Amino acid sequence: MTSGPIFPEETASSPVVLGTDGLRTWHGSCHCGRVLFEVDTVLDRVAICNCSICSRRNAVMHRVSAERFRLIQGRGALTFYEFATHTAKHWFCGTCGIYTFHRPRVAPDCYTVNVFCLEGVDRDLVAGLEVQRFDGRSFPA
Repeated sequence: MTSGPIFPEETASSPVVLGTDGLRTWHGSCHCGRVLFEVDTVLDRVAICNCSICSRRNAVMHRVSAERFRLIQGRGALTFYEFATHTAKHWFCGTCGIYTFHRPRVAPDCYTVNVFCLEGVDRDLVAGLEVQRFDGRSFPA
């Protein structure tokens, strides 16, 4: 179990890579552009959680390992929110308020990103993906 905020370190951007297995680099940002990040993943599914915070922010998410996440810019612009066990770290831009990513309670060594912060992702693309439903509401406080 981690304690306190785990700030991601800023790193250099990577070029978009299209692999034969569908692996590519997705560029993400908040609304105002102060927070920029990248994930290397095959975007073939998304997750929807019914916990109180995910339901309220209408989150549609995709999880990646920490090695496949890079914060490019905006460490100083990030603010986080914790509740219940204080294991999950929910990061959002302190300027525009957009939820960009979080470190999930069930996998605190991973990052879960807001798919609608990724360039090129829209409701039509998401509608064609597998949706995994996560029962976060059943977790003990």
